Amino acid sequence: MGSQVNQGTGTTRAKQTYKADMRRFWRILLKAVIIYAVISVIAGIALAELSLHLYHKKLTHQQLFEQRFRLYGAHLQPLEIRAADGAVLRGWYSVPANDNGKAVILLHGITDNREGIAGFGEMFLARGYRVLLPDSRAHGESGGAVATYGLLEADDIHRWVSLLYDRGATCVDGFGASLGAALVLESMGVERRYCAVVADSPFSTFRRVAYDREGFFVGLGPWFGRSFGLLPTEVALRYAEWRYGYDLQQANPLDAVKDTSTPVLLIHGTADINILPRHSVIIAKSNPDHIQLWMIPGAHHATTAQIAGDEYGRRVLTFFESHDQEARRAASQRLPD
Repeated sequence: MGSQVNQGTGTTRAKQTYKADMRRFWRILLKAVIIYAVISVIAGIALAELSLHLYHKKLTHQQLFEQRFRLYGAHLQPLEIRAADGAVLRGWYSVPANDNGKAVILLHGITDNREGIAGFGEMFLARGYRVLLPDSRAHGESGGAVATYGLLEADDIHRWVSLLYDRGATCVDGFGASLGAALVLESMGVERRYCAVVADSPFSTFRRVAYDREGFFVGLGPWFGRSFGLLPTEVALRYAEWRYGYDLQQANPLDAVKDTSTPVLLIHGTADINILPRHSVIIAKSNPDHIQLWMIPGAHHATTAQIAGDEYGRRVLTFFESHDQEARRAASQRLPD
């Protein structure tokens, strides 16, 4: 009889202990969820503000590029245009001595300015291209309260392209690297007059690259952004739309080019962990008839030209020149409106 009482008492205590442990577990879990939610809101707001309000890198090498461009009989002509929202956008325009009438707009990466992409201008000047080097909005000497990752920049670029045609360009090509690559692709949604476009290391959608870059910045890989970083990213997207009116979920180069008939060459390094190579793969697969992909083995972000060497310039120039000729033939055969 006594053993049965002891056994019953032990069972009761075990149940009580189990219930106490479960209550403790749920309290800890609830606290963890609350802490995660609070941190996610704070981190999301910080991410949004840092992404929209970028550091303006000052121009420091104008004299150097003036000397280098002078070798091709070109000068750095300051230009400015006014964007649809009134922002003043500034850049350089250069025409070489062996001007062939064609022009290329070169677009730089995030938190950089026109000087960061100006080195590519030399290979185009040498082949007779006119070169336009604008500072993206909220970068360099250009105005604009915030960077919008293509939402406003697409029309900005459209206006720059119009300026080139107004100055007599017979064909305008687009070239961008990193953020500039994404922006030139996004501009294709509103700018239909490109003869061809080259995009080096673009992202496919803002949401996808936001997840990836969260993991990159904390050193834990892409999985982090799609797990623990998911809520901060979503908070950042919602906050940017609520606070500033910009739905960054619509900043998608992929959508802008999936139906284009303009020839596009994508370039990406296989070792890029800043913007993963899969972004270019996704874009290329969306429109294989008009988009080519060149993957450069071992190249990290912003090192594709360095790793590929002389082949980089040959491929880019050959791509542009072959499609420039096609565009001219098509234009000459097109019936007037």
